[in-house]
Amino acid sequence: MARGDRDDRHDRAATDYLGADMSSALRDLVAEKVADKLTEKAKKYERISAKAALKAEVMERVGTQLNDALEIWTRIEPAARRARFTRDDITAAAIRIADREGIDAVSMRRIATDLDAGTMTLYHYVRTKDELLALVHDAIMGEVVLPADQPMPDNWRDAITTVVTRSRDALRRHPWILDVVDDPPIGPNSVRHFDQTLQAVSSLPISLGEKIDIVSAVDEYVLGYCLQERNNRQDDGPMMPTEMVAYVDGLVRTGDYPQLAELAGEVGLAAAWRQVETHMRDPDRFDRNLARLLDGIEANLPATGGGAR
Repeated sequence: MARGDRDDRHDRAATDYLGADMSSALRDLVAEKVADKLTEKAKKYERISAKAALKAEVMERVGTQLNDALEIWTRIEPAARRARFTRDDITAAAIRIADREGIDAVSMRRIATDLDAGTMTLYHYVRTKDELLALVHDAIMGEVVLPADQPMPDNWRDAITTVVTRSRDALRRHPWILDVVDDPPIGPNSVRHFDQTLQAVSSLPISLGEKIDIVSAVDEYVLGYCLQERNNRQDDGPMMPTEMVAYVDGLVRTGDYPQLAELAGEVGLAAAWRQVETHMRDPDRFDRNLARLLDGIEANLPATGGGAR
């Protein structure tokens, strides 16, 4: 065999070998990429499944909580021949205790003592603390709603002012209720309050969404005002004690609080703060700022021939 032929054959064999080796490497690379993609897809589906399972779990919990919240209103009271108590009796006792000692003092044992009853007897009427708080919250809302013999004013501003004032007065009588209204249960008086609030703005020529904006704004004003009043107004002492005034004065002297520094330079920090306290305790402040809020709402209403009532 000629030497050239042998060299050509060797070259072809080497090329075939290298080609096979490269093909194998390419297959391995492709297989690896496919495996990576399949793994990533599997992880993605796993994450989706986990999210779906979590969502289903959350929805189940919400459904359970909603059912529990509604059960107190749909469950028939014990039908004993001579019932010693009613849910209203238990609710009234809980409110009396909370008014005197705060909501943290309210328990079935404490209510039983107030009613001169056995604790287990009360569980025959109210099964859980959540049910008790649902009854208490709705009883307070019963003080907010207009009674059947009191008509809602025709003018929307007067109507909203009536609803808002009743809400403020109820919160003032029972300021502890602000600690249990983060997730208020739905009771008949809560629904009636919402219905009456919508009635207050029913004459306005705007959409339902805009009406909800208005009633939400005034509700939030009332809640914010009453929360600030409860937390900061103390009739038995200054809102800002002398020690706190001295501390703020030290901060002002650093130069980082120019508005307070200017105020302190004009009348003195202690005197300025007394003016703030006097203003915050002004009994007309609620009505004055409510009027400003309603003025802004009214200015944003669409123009009508005769104007909204």
